[in-house]
Amino acid sequence: MKRTSPSLVLAAWLMLFLVLAALPATAQGLKVDITRGQLQPMPVAVVEFQGLSPDAATRGKEIADVVSADLERSGLFRPLDRRAFLDPAGPITVWPNFNNWRVVNAQALVVGATEFQADGQLRVEFRLWDVYAGLLLTGFTLSSAPANWRRVAHLVADEIYKRLTGEDGYFDTRIVYISESGPAQRRVKRLAIMDQDGESHKFLTDGGALVLTPRFSPSAQEITYLSYFNNKPRVYLFNVSTGAQEVLGDFPGMTFAPRFSPDGNKVVMSMASEGNSEIYTMDLRTREVRRLTNHPAIDTAPCYSPDGTRIVFESDRGGSQQLYLMGADGGEAKRISFGEGHYGTPVWSPRGDLIAFTRIYQGRFAVGVMRTDGSGARILAEDYLIEAPTWSPNGRVLMFFRQQPSTAGGAARSRLYSIDLTGYNEREIMTPLDASDPAWSPLGAKKG
Repeated sequence: MKRTSPSLVLAAWLMLFLVLAALPATAQGLKVDITRGQLQPMPVAVVEFQGLSPDAATRGKEIADVVSADLERSGLFRPLDRRAFLDPAGPITVWPNFNNWRVVNAQALVVGATEFQADGQLRVEFRLWDVYAGLLLTGFTLSSAPANWRRVAHLVADEIYKRLTGEDGYFDTRIVYISESGPAQRRVKRLAIMDQDGESHKFLTDGGALVLTPRFSPSAQEITYLSYFNNKPRVYLFNVSTGAQEVLGDFPGMTFAPRFSPDGNKVVMSMASEGNSEIYTMDLRTREVRRLTNHPAIDTAPCYSPDGTRIVFESDRGGSQQLYLMGADGGEAKRISFGEGHYGTPVWSPRGDLIAFTRIYQGRFAVGVMRTDGSGARILAEDYLIEAPTWSPNGRVLMFFRQQPSTAGGAARSRLYSIDLTGYNEREIMTPLDASDPAWSPLGAKKG
């Protein structure tokens, strides 16, 4: 399948020049505590980026709008209404008049400039200021192909998020998911990909074959997923940059939920044979398949820890569906979930400190998190049907899908949502059609 959007090719698009003039020792006061529960978002003034030509000015406004939307959607920042600004801000090289920004209660100020260079590249420069301390916090200049302006905006938002929270942002990331359409008895499921804000949407498969459980590789250049060919399950690799698809293997029994190892060299999955489901790994270099569990119970939905030393999975070996931990090479499994109800679809946080899960209790579904030893379990969202949690790459946000009861003769409506790790700031992620089974890309990975 040929890619039709070369503007998304990252290998040749970005020249990044960090020109940080930060003063970290004097700017410790301006910081968002993201470990708290519900908090008051920080007021931020994001000025339209100035352009040296009408076209550059238009692009500058669009970039500022995306930066504002990214920050607002995080729930940690409140971009101020530009109509309230007393000062449109002068050239980016001029020290701001901070009194004008204190009057509108801005705690941070974002200014920028855009220019179309002689070689056709778009040059973007931005600065982040601490309004009350009157200090420059950070900034950079970068050049890109003009079509990549949205990614430039996400990179700016990521830098602001990192400087004001102390942790990596997650705006320059993408989501792969299953797009669903059609009647309930003839559901069409296609692989789709989009930016984390729902923009730059693209279908990766044509819907001719059922696709399930997409997952990113650590480099974000490949996606593994399950599909059915002649009613037989196959595990595929899809190259995001080239659109090429590769069959990892045809498996005699049912195959579930393939996921990459942290180094990208293996895929872990469950396969069912004669009614018994076990955990297996496949070495992507040699195609060697190795069995990790050997138990009469159903073992499925495996996921590696970020350091690759352990695997969490779900099993009914204790009499009900619960979560278990074992070493990456198999061996003895230890149960970690002991709450009321059934636990499944475990996903390890990229930070390594938590495991997200789906719980079914008294006929209702919930998404929650627990520590890796099973303690401190918390429910973040609950509904009629809610499952398939996936982590933002900084480990601070979860995305999942929610399905509402079906109407007479119709298919159940299914949509994607995100929620903060604290359980606040739940938001719908808009998609063209129904959506399920999202997977978040890693941080710092080049986009194809």
